[in-house]
Amino acid sequence: MGTITLGNRLVLAPLAGYSNLAFRLICLQCGAGLAVSEMISSHGLAYGQKKTLNLLQTCADENVFVAQLFGAEPSIMAEAATVLNSHKVDIVDINMGCPVKKVTKRGAGAALMADITRASEIIDAVISATSKPVTVKLRVGVHNDQITVFDLAHQADKLGAAAITVHGRTWKQGFSGLADWDIIRRVKRSVSIPVIGNGDITSYHQAATALSEWGCDAVMIGRAAIGNPWVFSPSGTPPESAAITATALHHLDLISRFHGHLTHSPGLIKNQISRYFKGFAGASTWRRRINESSTINDLRTLLTNHAEHYKF
Repeated sequence: MGTITLGNRLVLAPLAGYSNLAFRLICLQCGAGLAVSEMISSHGLAYGQKKTLNLLQTCADENVFVAQLFGAEPSIMAEAATVLNSHKVDIVDINMGCPVKKVTKRGAGAALMADITRASEIIDAVISATSKPVTVKLRVGVHNDQITVFDLAHQADKLGAAAITVHGRTWKQGFSGLADWDIIRRVKRSVSIPVIGNGDITSYHQAATALSEWGCDAVMIGRAAIGNPWVFSPSGTPPESAAITATALHHLDLISRFHGHLTHSPGLIKNQISRYFKGFAGASTWRRRINESSTINDLRTLLTNHAEHYKF
């Protein structure tokens, strides 16, 4: 993308509430070639809100930092991109794919799939405001009778975007139904820039199949990586509970190291850690004990000292 080369062709999606620095590092360590930040409000950046600026945290171990912006106003998006120029950001991604109502009701996210003119103005404004490579995350359209991705992909290509990501569902589908990878393949054939395919990839081997069968340049994996960063590894999830617990503990340590402000949100942290044990025999008991931990230190002690008593 631009002058930046990916570590490999597997990309962690921007996941609101999950894709902070700690989670990105875990996924990179487990095999992801690139990891995208969670959505960052263009208004929050433009007005210097501390909570928003905290989302720009990165470190030397994250070789390439991708910051994803969302917003509906070209001028504010451009101002936010200008703010990013003074931070250690390598790629600026524009969110035009989030279907969540609190985002779309503002005209942002997937709502932009219904407004090609405004979406194009945003892409143009952001590209004009930064020298960094700019990428765009799209859906295939508004609904099945309004597939707009081809027009918007063409605009992104023409305006100078470095790459696009296409999630194979429409705005109205949300996360229901199946992703349409045939549309992703057709988009790839219609543009000159790299296309990253996204939707329904739940294993490394599915990702490899998508790359070979659908012709996209890379594959983005989202929800399947929560509690299972090994989705980026050809060996998959380790069968030993000790290895899983060790990774969960490492994740907790990274949260403590990089996100001190999150220690005031133990519920969010416990949700992330408990997801490592989903689907295993006895996991409900283990998750209950995680959720009963009253402090981060209690949770660390539980993971450190008691994992051997629970077999998954």
